[in-house]
Amino acid sequence: MASLRKTHPLQKINKNALVDLSTPSNISVWWNFGSLLGLCLATQILTGPFLAMHYTSDIATAFSSVAHICRDVNYGWRNRNIHAKGESFFVIWVYQHIGPGLYYGYYLNADTWDIGLVLLFTVKGTAFGGYVLPWGQTSFWRATVITNLLSAVLGVTNSLVQWIWDILSVHSATLTRFFAFHFLFPFIIAAATVTHLLFLHETHSNSPLRLNSHPYQISFHPYFAYHDLLGFAALLIALTSLALSTPNLLGDPDNFAASDSLVTPPHIQLQYYCLLAYAILRSIPNKLSGVLVLLASSPVLMVIPLHYTSKQRGLIFRPLTQLLFWALIANVSILTWIGRMPVEHPFIVFGQFSSFLYFILFLVLSPLAARLQDKVVISI
Repeated sequence: MASLRKTHPLQKINKNALVDLSTPSNISVWWNFGSLLGLCLATQILTGPFLAMHYTSDIATAFSSVAHICRDVNYGWRNRNIHAKGESFFVIWVYQHIGPGLYYGYYLNADTWDIGLVLLFTVKGTAFGGYVLPWGQTSFWRATVITNLLSAVLGVTNSLVQWIWDILSVHSATLTRFFAFHFLFPFIIAAATVTHLLFLHETHSNSPLRLNSHPYQISFHPYFAYHDLLGFAALLIALTSLALSTPNLLGDPDNFAASDSLVTPPHIQLQYYCLLAYAILRSIPNKLSGVLVLLASSPVLMVIPLHYTSKQRGLIFRPLTQLLFWALIANVSILTWIGRMPVEHPFIVFGQFSSFLYFILFLVLSPLAARLQDKVVISI
């Protein structure tokens, strides 16, 4: 068995990636979220096809087909609850993965960081497509709002909106396209995840101190393999408990009613993981400018490797940059809260100030603080 593990091509890949992978000995629980995201992706891919077998992407039957899955299909309610709640865990874990990346300097590996951000955009788009499929009241109006945003950008996007709608409004063809995208994108995410891991294993994992830890690295198995298995068990227990005991906890009450294009909800809001971008969009009066700033809210993370040119990129020895990091976390929380509030005073003013601060923290304050602290260290 040992010789087969060293000679067989697939076993060699498994050995190098999961058994003998050199890993810093001082990494903490924050490094578990990458493997937990892999488990979330596997859960979504496994449960999704069973739901697609009974779903119909037609506005006349989509809502009733979801009810049929939950009431008549054997264990359909279980698969649907796990799939829906797994989406929430997936996106939450993505943000939990990005936070330590900013704090501990994951962006030092620029290729790995950029592919991870592409994964973020794709996961959010896939999650939004899945939320449209039940075709409840909230699903319909969120699809209407998001597709209408494309019409704000001049040029080819006007024809793109017409193609997505197929007619002059959100209709059956729109739902079919969302269903196709939602079914295909997880496989694209899986391929991008493999690429993400290849770049990561090329440079090996970071360490909390962001120091050269090559003399103190140990093998991934058994030390961190069991660590990940413990995280898997905790995630599966939390996911199944939420899906089985309180399946409607994260759902929108309006989405339990069939869509009605003649009844507009008094306050349309997106999923909680899109509220930050939604708050930024609403803070800008001009529609085109708002959409462009909205589209820049996530790609702005890609400029971080360009700004931080110091060899010590983690924040563990940078108290001023640590303060800005926690200011960013507080600002993101405020924007998420504002995205749930109605568009009225004083939320408009708070949203405009927080949106301005969001980009200033990434583009101005953090780079200045990093360079200032580098000068202090050099002078010492």
